[in-house]
Amino acid sequence: MTQTPPEQDTPTPPAPGASRRDFVKNAALFTGTVAALGGGLELLTRRPGAQAEAAPGELIAQARRPLGPYDTSEAVTPYAQATTYNNYYEFGLDKADPARNAGSLRTRPWTVLIDGEVRKPVRVDIDTLQSWFPLEDRIYRMRCVEGWSMVMPWLGFPLAALLRRIEPTGKAKYVQFTALNDPKQMPGQRDAVLDWPYVEGLRLDEAMHPLTLMAVGLQGRILPNQNGAPLRLVVPWKYGFKSIKAVVRITLTEKQPKTTWALASPTEYGFYANVNPSVPHPRWSQATERRIGELRRRPTLPFNGYADQVAHLYKGMDLRRFF
Repeated sequence: MTQTPPEQDTPTPPAPGASRRDFVKNAALFTGTVAALGGGLELLTRRPGAQAEAAPGELIAQARRPLGPYDTSEAVTPYAQATTYNNYYEFGLDKADPARNAGSLRTRPWTVLIDGEVRKPVRVDIDTLQSWFPLEDRIYRMRCVEGWSMVMPWLGFPLAALLRRIEPTGKAKYVQFTALNDPKQMPGQRDAVLDWPYVEGLRLDEAMHPLTLMAVGLQGRILPNQNGAPLRLVVPWKYGFKSIKAVVRITLTEKQPKTTWALASPTEYGFYANVNPSVPHPRWSQATERRIGELRRRPTLPFNGYADQVAHLYKGMDLRRFF
């Protein structure tokens, strides 16, 4: 039976080994209650001064415009928290490890190969790629599969604009994304916690949806290394592990990509990974979440609150089977 984490006014420190990272370290099952509580509570009990680890980043945008059609009006997660509480196993398994260790990543020079079922394959420098499109400012909800969430103001360009530019062929049905694989720069890759490099994928219609963003900035600043610099995918209606970081290759394919987490544990992390409060994770409920910086849990919304925009993509699909 799936357990639902109780509401609490006072945080309780999580038991050791109660988050997703322990699957890859120990391949053991832990209780759903502790697993779902772990994400939000770890932030509230971290050592004093941890927020100072966040680098401010160079400003690349002016003051925010009025809210746009894709923006949520919810309170934004503070920059210091958004940049020091991350899952990024290439830099370590602890939430604070990416902020501590990602300084080893060199984001220039950086090229992205775009190939596969396209008429105009290209290898492009990241700065040239960024210059092709006007940057758009989007405030999105972000929901982690572990049961915690944030509100993130991204800067980037729609993936659809890039795909239209390189012209998919009639055989293209999926988009595969591959992250950097360099253990010298990414110390976490020296451990076989996952099958490196990190790979993710979308159906072509998901990739072409106007909500799907390639992000190069966060809160008006150049994207920090620990948040996926210099280029990351953002798909706000899916669990956060779908939004691959440090992208070096985008390949259009006829067949569904074999993605990293689906290979690591196919019964826990499906290809689609749409946020669905009615489909529990095998080890915890997904019905509620803890917004970072808050004590009480809140209900999780279908498709992370974007159902009006994206539910039609899955019409007729059994969302319990295609989780």
